[in-house]
Amino acid sequence: MNNTELWQSVLAQMQFYISKANFATWFQNTEIILKENEKIIISVPNAFSKEWLSNKYNKLILKILHTADESIKDLDFIIKPQTAKSSISKINEINEKNEESQLKFEEFKTNKETNLNPRYTFESFVVGSSNELAHAAALAVADSPGFTYNPLFIYGGTGLGKTHLIQSIGNKICNDLKKKKVKYISSEKFVSGIVSAIRTNSMESFKASLAPIDVLILDDIQFIAGKNKSQEEFFHVFNSLYEKNKQIILSSDRPPNAIAELEDRLRSRFEGGMIADVSLPDYETRLVILKIKLQEKNMEIAEEILEYIAANVKKNIRELEGALNKLLIYVKINQSINLDTAKKILKGFVFSPFDVANYKKIIETVAKFYNLEEKNLFDPTRRKEIVKPRQIAMFLLRRELKYSFPAIARKFGGKDHTTAIYAYKKILQENEENNKLTEELNLIKQRIYSG
Repeated sequence: MNNTELWQSVLAQMQFYISKANFATWFQNTEIILKENEKIIISVPNAFSKEWLSNKYNKLILKILHTADESIKDLDFIIKPQTAKSSISKINEINEKNEESQLKFEEFKTNKETNLNPRYTFESFVVGSSNELAHAAALAVADSPGFTYNPLFIYGGTGLGKTHLIQSIGNKICNDLKKKKVKYISSEKFVSGIVSAIRTNSMESFKASLAPIDVLILDDIQFIAGKNKSQEEFFHVFNSLYEKNKQIILSSDRPPNAIAELEDRLRSRFEGGMIADVSLPDYETRLVILKIKLQEKNMEIAEEILEYIAANVKKNIRELEGALNKLLIYVKINQSINLDTAKKILKGFVFSPFDVANYKKIIETVAKFYNLEEKNLFDPTRRKEIVKPRQIAMFLLRRELKYSFPAIARKFGGKDHTTAIYAYKKILQENEENNKLTEELNLIKQRIYSG
């Protein structure tokens, strides 16, 4: 077989060993360009792909090649940039020239028709264990909008890539299926539109403006909770689009079953499609993100500094980019940087858990998560909507801050410490038996430790 056939055979077999998401990320735009004696040369689109394939998949690729052709005993990767540039690449190139003197990770201007940011693409999205399922589901929706997963509901904490991912779907559909009408709207703007339509008696016109949309992308859908009229109108919009096989994509900071004051009929619709989460990226993914950002800026920083950032800046991706950006400004001024200097510069970015988690933060986070005021947690009431959050707050004070039970009791108005013991044991037991509660606790802790 020739080089093309050989590489197609390798790609076909690689899909049995790695996920669809990783395959799409790492093997796009690769090919065998030379077979020399016992060695195969594979071209990759950039330095980062070369490093990743060399470190992660070298042995597996070689094994498959050797099975296909026993004479092959070695392989190497070389960088061969893609000559055919997509329209998005051209947009990026133009913007980079206009902003070459700036170091900020700035957003490019959004498309006025779709509201999508052309910078958000699948190619620039880093896939890791924290977002693998969400990425695979997003790709599937982009390939077959309205039929694969509808609705697609992606949730996770702030700054973890939800907006990037859902806008990537829209951008891919716009490029691949140009006849599809895509619209990205933040839920806040969507609610404002409904309120304005109600005030001006133009609700029918508002709904008519959404009717031609083939793909509706709504960010931060939790914002609609508690707004009864907005929920009612969105329910009708949802049904109208869904019945016509129009794709609906939603993002939230929590899963549907954890959104307080969300109507049951909407929760049921959201849970009827695909629900996937994005969580805090692991060390390996954080390091990959840093290297991609460096490559985008065409700058260099020592590997040990990147490893230090990845190991110590764990809040979210925005924080990670902010830390790198701060170092790049220093490098721009001083030409170089060492690890000791980097540690000093990043002092404000590096926290221990106890720097972030404290009594005030736990009370504030629990109250906000359950749409309560902080003072509600201390009300002497046995209402379920208050008792459960209060018990969770007690549980977290004990679990995360190691408060004694008498100290917890004093914080909650001098209650008997047996009340705090009961609350701790009850949440501990339910956490082991109830997946929904486990998910809520994880999301609350994620918010606490994200500063």
